[in-house]
Amino acid sequence: MLDKAHYIVVEGPIGAGKTSLARRLAERLQAGTLFEQAEFNPFLTRFYQQPERWAMATQLSFLFQRIDQLASLGPVGPERRVVADFLMDKDSLFAEQNLSPDELALYHRIRAGMCPAAPPCPDLVIYLQARPEALMERIRKRGLEAERRITESYLHQVAERYTRYFYQYDAAPLFIVDSGELNPVDRDEDFELLLERLRDMRSYREFFGYSG
Repeated sequence: MLDKAHYIVVEGPIGAGKTSLARRLAERLQAGTLFEQAEFNPFLTRFYQQPERWAMATQLSFLFQRIDQLASLGPVGPERRVVADFLMDKDSLFAEQNLSPDELALYHRIRAGMCPAAPPCPDLVIYLQARPEALMERIRKRGLEAERRITESYLHQVAERYTRYFYQYDAAPLFIVDSGELNPVDRDEDFELLLERLRDMRSYREFFGYSG
């Protein structure tokens, strides 16, 4: 599967390691990258301080950023591979998590008018699963100022939404990684094993863990 996938997306909740794995994977495959730019969202820090006040502004800022990024993606194929760290559907996932019902209805109207009818679909999605406790520990270790106010309760909710979303996801082949047990970002042996399993992937949905 890996050798035939030209547009690969690595996804997962906050702290799962998706950007780090996407970067390492792109380096190995000599592929281009398409990464979230949370540091350019001027509302994100304020959102974690006052979620109800800043959720809508934060959400719309991410929405417009992702639309612009996907519009600039360009053609992908054997001569130009791309590894990204987000799906466009992630935007709705967080909107449903953070917006009030009235805000969510407005968000969906704005998104319907802004998004392309058929956003580019990846050839392969790698979903990093991890327990909220592990996510919290990683967030604390990386020490980003914007994330200092993230709570474990919020991570539980986010992780649960990701679980439900990918339980029914069927838009592209899905490779689920237990990133609580495996660390393909920091452990070379886990990364090489991940590449091997991705190359041998035959089913539309597979799970990768030490016992997987």
